[in-house]
Amino acid sequence: MDIRFIAGFGPITRSGAEGLAFWSTAFGLRFDEMAPDYHHAHGLAGANVFGLWPLAQAARATFGTDDWPEDRPVPQAWLEFEMASPEAVAAGEAELAEGGHEILVRAHVEPWGQWTARLQSPEGLLVGLSYLPDFHPELTR
Repeated sequence: MDIRFIAGFGPITRSGAEGLAFWSTAFGLRFDEMAPDYHHAHGLAGANVFGLWPLAQAARATFGTDDWPEDRPVPQAWLEFEMASPEAVAAGEAELAEGGHEILVRAHVEPWGQWTARLQSPEGLLVGLSYLPDFHPELTR
């Protein structure tokens, strides 16, 4: 796989207000609200995104419903690996599937232009392979 960096990481929150209060108060992180109840830490180095993703939104993005399936571990966090290209997302998905991993969301482009494929780790972590053109300004000039 041609992984370039960790594209994002953050806890899956059951309560957006409670999660925001914890991370901003306990650790002094500043957040920007990117969508209703979806917050990115402002200026935090190390990952391109540290985002608080509500469980209902993660369920909708993965399963098409606001309810997380009862037969799956409820994720406590999400992790996305940024890939070199949309083709690398598809190739990574194929490699994972060939390795016997269940792909929850096949490679596709989201309405905001990000290519994504998702699976769940044995610990329940929601893991994505992604390609967001905004993370590759050298390719969009």
